Amino acid sequence: MPLGVLFRGNSEADIRRKIIQKGYIKAIIGLPANLFYGTGIAASLIVIDKEDAADRKEIFMIDASKGFIKDGNKNRLREQDIHKIVDTYTNRLTISKYSRTIPISEIADPKNDYNLNIPRYIDSQEAEDIQDIEAHLLGGIPKRDIDDLQNYWTVYPTMKVALFSSVANRPNYYQLNIANEEIKNTIFNHPEFAVFGKTMEEVFNAWETATITHTKALDKGLRPKNEIHSISENLLSHYNNKLLTDKYAMYQHLMDYWAETMQDDFYELAADGWSAGNELKRLEKKTKKGEKEIIRQVPGLEGLEGRLIPPALMIQVCFAKEQQAIDEMESQIENLKSNIEELIEENSGEEGLLAEVTDEKGKVTKAAVLKRMKEIIPKKIKQIDEDEESNEEYFLLEQYKELNEEATKISNNLLIAKADLEQKVIAQYPKLTIDEIKTIVVEHKWMAAMEQRIHTEMDNISHRLTQRIKELADRYETPMPLLTQEVEALTAKVENHLKQMKFVW
Repeated sequence: MPLGVLFRGNSEADIRRKIIQKGYIKAIIGLPANLFYGTGIAASLIVIDKEDAADRKEIFMIDASKGFIKDGNKNRLREQDIHKIVDTYTNRLTISKYSRTIPISEIADPKNDYNLNIPRYIDSQEAEDIQDIEAHLLGGIPKRDIDDLQNYWTVYPTMKVALFSSVANRPNYYQLNIANEEIKNTIFNHPEFAVFGKTMEEVFNAWETATITHTKALDKGLRPKNEIHSISENLLSHYNNKLLTDKYAMYQHLMDYWAETMQDDFYELAADGWSAGNELKRLEKKTKKGEKEIIRQVPGLEGLEGRLIPPALMIQVCFAKEQQAIDEMESQIENLKSNIEELIEENSGEEGLLAEVTDEKGKVTKAAVLKRMKEIIPKKIKQIDEDEESNEEYFLLEQYKELNEEATKISNNLLIAKADLEQKVIAQYPKLTIDEIKTIVVEHKWMAAMEQRIHTEMDNISHRLTQRIKELADRYETPMPLLTQEVEALTAKVENHLKQMKFVW
């Protein structure tokens, strides 16, 4: 229903009062605004249940209005938002700033008068970041701000002592024990930080091991939706009640990867089993020439597509040395091109030594260089290298020629190496055994991707602590009196300079 039915007056207020008094409303869930097509207003789910209504003395409320992601010009509930709503409703969980059970007596109280507007009962507003006047005047970081990070100090109890110490005669303020630029290093190198990181790594490894065993046992005819439900619920259970982490954020990473990649793989497995990993095809590109449609195959490694195993993954697992050699050649070519561009840029222009071979667009061609070198050689022989400018120009042209030839040589070798790697990749797919396919897909593809995503999430947790402490340290680093003194000193210095310049201020 529109959110307005929870608080509008007149006849709607009468209907709402009667429904509440009869005990029909079991729960109310507030949703984000701009969620549905055709309207930007917020909506709510009102759960009506007549069973045991006469004995119902409370209404369960959830404020889920903050959990969404922007999707174009609309908002969208993420998988983690939906799961959190369902879990909270099913288990009637009381979560600060999110959900609570409201007694009917509180709703019927004259100050509320059967108004069901959710903010009356659940304060979901984030705490304001308060500026402390005393800290700005006298320095120090307010104890209140440090205590707000208690969830971190529960995990890192001695880190707080390493970072902060009390300010003398001011028990409600701390001072930073280290320089601002050392905050990150101090946190990331602290023993408790390393212990927590290892603990969370063990949590992931436990889920990973269970998931690898489970997914490798899957085969043709599997039910993808049932399987992702089992895998994702297992992930939630592993991260349940783990300090500093949000199990629903971890769940979202899995569901994002499911939507991007795993879902398609599971449906391929359901259709044809693991033998789908042996299949590779050449992509086709359609173009139009007049009214005629021309279909061409996409050449090179870029034109290959594996059904379960992408060519890039096959290369990573089976042909890492060949790819490394290709990467090195590409790097060499980039360096040579950079040197050539630098050479042209420094010596082009009207008075540059390469002006004779540079066209109007500032480009130098190999043909122009060779032609100019032939023009200079007779002159060099005749003058017996006495013309220094001619010698220098010839040297630059020769340098350009050598760089260009080296780049061409490596480019040719690169084409050969890529063609050779392409043939190796094509030949490798049908050779893979079922066990090899399972290992590549499950361990090197799915689990590797999930490990990277979870690792990023854990890094973000640590960076938030670092960022907050640095923000507080920078905010109160220089007290106001000290700033005033610095301004006065600088003002006096400027006035003195002006007097010396005989400038009347």
